[in-house]
This record gives sequence, C-alpha cells and structure tokens, in this order.
Amino acid sequence: MRMTPVSVVVAAGLQVLLAVGFVLLTWVARRDGDAAERAAEAEVVRQGQSAGVLSAHRVKFKESAREALFPYGIAACLTAVAVLVLAGYGPARVASYVLAGLAIVGGGLVMTSQVFAEQVVCSAFRKSADPEVRSLNGRAVVAAARTEFPSWTRVVQLTRLLVATVGSVAVIVLLSLPSADAHFR
Repeated sequence: MRMTPVSVVVAAGLQVLLAVGFVLLTWVARRDGDAAERAAEAEVVRQGQSAGVLSAHRVKFKESAREALFPYGIAACLTAVAVLVLAGYGPARVASYVLAGLAIVGGGLVMTSQVFAEQVVCSAFRKSADPEVRSLNGRAVVAAARTEFPSWTRVVQLTRLLVATVGSVAVIVLLSLPSADAHFR
C-alpha cells in the first residue's frame, strides 16, 4: 500500500477545513440569527426609527432552513471531493480545481462582505434613498447584532475567508505538484 503524499493530504485538509467553516457559520446563523436580528431591531428603535426598517431593506442576520441548504451543500461537496482526492480518484483533482476557483471568487465577493459586514451595512445605509435608513448608525446596529453570536464567530469568519482565498490557491498548487501526479495515477 502506498503512502498518500503530504501535498495531497494538506490539500484535502484545507478543503475539509473550508467545509467546517461553512457548517459552523451556517449553524450559528440558524441558531442565533433571530436573537441577533432582535438586538439589531432594538438598536434601530433606540435610534428612534421603526423596528421593521431593517427587514424592509433586506438587512438580516439569520438564515432560513432553505437558505442554509446552499452552504451545507457546499460543505458536503467539499468534503466528498476531499475524500475522493485522498483516495486518488483522478476526476476529484479536477473537481478540486473547479471548487478552489469558485471558492476564490466566492471568498472575494460573498465572504468578504460577511467579514466586513459593518462597513457594508454603513455604506448601504449612507447610500439609501430612505432618509430613515440614512439616519441610522450602522456600526451600532451591527455591533448590537454581533453581541448575540458566539465570541468565536469572527475568528471562524476570518479563517474561512483566508482558507477560501489563500487556502484555495494552495489547494491548486499542492494538487499540481509532481507528488500529486503520482497519487492520481
């Protein structure tokens, strides 16, 4: 029985780590999102505006069961491909390249907005045509919502962004090494 090259093990480990990030953050949004939205709405009311202004402008901190299917599906795909990569299944290497490319783009767009939610919300509030929204202190609204999430949420968000971007580049490089070539033959 041959040994799996370290480059392949690390690449698969990065894929699983990214999957874990998706699962953890989705689980937290499902578990604590309602409380976070209530805290954000309370902050909006404290600032003299109606509680419904956030939902009216699609500002939310929770995920529905249907919305959770997408990140859970991503996690399942990443995990399945990682297992197949470890097994030396050739098409899994190509699937890894595709998933890594998608993660780099997704990390650059979607995850960045989650990591920098405060700046995104403040910018959206400033640009809003609704004077009620423009008057809100977005930093305070996001800070109120953040108090309802576990303290480690921010670390997982940053780690997931880093693994999705830098880690995905590493997956592509690691699976392109000669040692990986031998594994997939």
